[in-house]
Amino acid sequence: MFSVTDNIFTAVSCDVRATMSSSNVEGAEISAGCKSICSNSTNNNNSSCNGLNCCQTTIPSFVETFTTTFETTGTDRDKACKYAFMVDQNWFGSSNTMNFVDIGDMDDVPVTLDWSLHYSENEIFGTEFAAKNSLTYSCYESNSTFSFIIGKFLVCQCFHGFEGNPYLPGGCQDIDECKEHSGFSCGSGATCVNTIGSFQCQGPKANMLAVGLGSSFGALFLLIGTWGLYKFIKKRNDTKRKQNFFKRNGGLLLQQQISSGEANVEAKTTLFDSKELEKATDHFHVDRILGQGGQGTVYKGMLTDGKIVAVKKSQKVNEGKVSEFINEVVILSKVNHRNVVKLLGCCLETEVPLLVYEFIPNGTLYQYIHDQSGEFPLTWETRLRIATEAAGALSYLHSAASYPIFHRDVKSPNILLDDKYRAKVADFGTSRTIIIGQTHLTTMVHGTFGYLDPEYFQSSKFTEKSDVYSFGVVLVELLTGQKPISSSRIEEGQGLASYFIMYMEENRLFEI
Repeated sequence: MFSVTDNIFTAVSCDVRATMSSSNVEGAEISAGCKSICSNSTNNNNSSCNGLNCCQTTIPSFVETFTTTFETTGTDRDKACKYAFMVDQNWFGSSNTMNFVDIGDMDDVPVTLDWSLHYSENEIFGTEFAAKNSLTYSCYESNSTFSFIIGKFLVCQCFHGFEGNPYLPGGCQDIDECKEHSGFSCGSGATCVNTIGSFQCQGPKANMLAVGLGSSFGALFLLIGTWGLYKFIKKRNDTKRKQNFFKRNGGLLLQQQISSGEANVEAKTTLFDSKELEKATDHFHVDRILGQGGQGTVYKGMLTDGKIVAVKKSQKVNEGKVSEFINEVVILSKVNHRNVVKLLGCCLETEVPLLVYEFIPNGTLYQYIHDQSGEFPLTWETRLRIATEAAGALSYLHSAASYPIFHRDVKSPNILLDDKYRAKVADFGTSRTIIIGQTHLTTMVHGTFGYLDPEYFQSSKFTEKSDVYSFGVVLVELLTGQKPISSSRIEEGQGLASYFIMYMEENRLFEI
């Protein structure tokens, strides 16, 4: 068959399109062709086939026979002689005497043929080419040749480092790369040693190469060792720093309360790894912020198991506020109520402590009352249900919990709404537990203006009635849809609670 790498299809004439046609190995028709244009330029090199009065194209693979056809567009040129032929492109390109006007005097041109076997007829070549099984055929010398099958052809070639005829027994011979003019060189001062299928260089160059490789590997091992030492020291420092943060953020205090039974933890609190929470919140990106307050910033995150959580990044605490932070962890670990936000765990090994809560998707009651979008209308039934659920949560905190808990910051922004708009009381940063039988706490005043109990503000004595007063303001918010603090009421010196009482005493509630 014609060699696809050494031959080229050539057409010589003016304004002609020549086509060669054949069949591929599956029997389907294949073709190739080219088109030349006319040129009367005297500067045109007649020995260069560049598309002017001559064109060339590559031939298809596995062509054994072919036919040639011509097409022209100029009637005056139909009478001109047209030539199309396959030719060895190396011979055609290197012929200095070749001139297009002399082609008519030529009887033939050289071509290059490739050998291949029709494996379906391999029995005519002897048992050496017989199939190993129904699908596998091999060339004669498996140790020095390789074969591949395309269509019906079995092609054999010598391995790299061998030359000769792969279709004959012993046809592939080792190339002696060390002979002169072989194209291989070891360089000055080195000796070439021929090997089967290859060669080796020995001598000063080889020694230098060995020294160079040894030095390179030594430097590589030194680099790996240095990097490993750096990682070890960094890991040790990170561990030490996390331990210091754990102590500073009250970890020892939390462990002491839990181990002594003072915390009365109903469910084991998970201690999260700082890297897991950084990944969950996209390194606490600003786009993940759900809300901010006096106790810290809350971020939305997704754990490795796909669970959505709310991560509270507390403000940087000092020694005076450590017990306050641990207080929130302890209180929430006691609480087990469907209308109280559940604490999933915490992380104390970071610079600022982190708390992980269940994620509550529908925002706060404050947003729901004052920023109505219309997606879920605030009907009277909904208001009553939310009020009942929040009241039940406060009742649980005051009486049903293992130790009575005073929230001390009851307000609509601290009542969250889940996916079914059920109330969830949250934010226990200022909460305190009391001994059973104790009626009040005397502390510094905490709370939010507009919700703050006036008696607590004046006396600094907080009772469960102080939480009830704040919840009463939330009820008035639900009833009236007005904010606890309003610029119009500030001029009158009244909060929402006193404003509501005044209108109630004057029988003017429907005017609010």
